[in-house]
Amino acid sequence: MIFVGTLKSGGVKLFEDTLELAENKLLLLYIVNRLDFPVSKAQITDLILENNLMNYFTLQQYIDELTSSGFLLYKDIDGSNRLCISEKGKNVLELFVDRISPARYEIADNYITDHWEIIKKELTVSADYTIEGKNNFIVSLKATEKDRLLMDIKFNVASNKQARDLCARWKDHCPELYAKITGILTEISDSNE
Repeated sequence: MIFVGTLKSGGVKLFEDTLELAENKLLLLYIVNRLDFPVSKAQITDLILENNLMNYFTLQQYIDELTSSGFLLYKDIDGSNRLCISEKGKNVLELFVDRISPARYEIADNYITDHWEIIKKELTVSADYTIEGKNNFIVSLKATEKDRLLMDIKFNVASNKQARDLCARWKDHCPELYAKITGILTEISDSNE
């Protein structure tokens, strides 16, 4: 009788572990889908760990399993791998989204809402520079929205400090700078007609 009781409690534990595994994977699919644009593995990790939704090693295992099974995909965006949900992942999520506990669902939604601007800025704005020679730095500034390139500017500057400052300003003020540059170019084109 004790042996049967052990099997039953072990079976319950196995069932609970399976439900938790499924819920965790669905939660990951939900988060990537909710963001609606390719996201870095680091950003998913931050969201999950800051909210104690699962531990680091389990998270990395689930991401690997979801990508190897085709529910999540990696996209190369500006030389970095970003996670996005596949059609297969969207279909599974649609069928089983109700399996995510309301509390975990709410935690993920609140985090995304509270950090939306930071997440979006990290994904849509990039600034970098390379050294081409003594006193010659190539600054590369980009702005994207979802998978669409909005602006890609490259130019030379004379110092490392100037290159760093321009990159920082672009990251901090991209929407305003994008609007000003577009406005200036539109104004010039309108005056030539």
